[in-house]
Amino acid sequence: MALTNIKKGDEVVVIAGKDRGRRGTVLRVYADERVLIENINVVKKHQKPNPNAGVQGGIIEKEMPLHVSNVMLFNPLTKKGDRVGVRTLEDGKKVRFFKSNGEVVDV
Repeated sequence: MALTNIKKGDEVVVIAGKDRGRRGTVLRVYADERVLIENINVVKKHQKPNPNAGVQGGIIEKEMPLHVSNVMLFNPLTKKGDRVGVRTLEDGKKVRFFKSNGEVVDV
């Protein structure tokens, strides 16, 4: 799995694409460097009915993953998307920090 600075539960800002500027929470991080964000990149999908699985047919709306390069971690202090680095603390623990102000993300 590729190392990404985005994790499940993070608040992110979309920086490219049709949803640019919108904010959401990461629901899932995929191994191929894509992230699924709540209520972002919603598409209409034509779904066939499957009576065995109890799936009804029709047009449904679902979220599709975005590439991790198209999102930035949201910094609550600056109210903007921010770049993230990794720093090792004195006790040997690795934490993420915002590049703009050095504030630690993982508390």
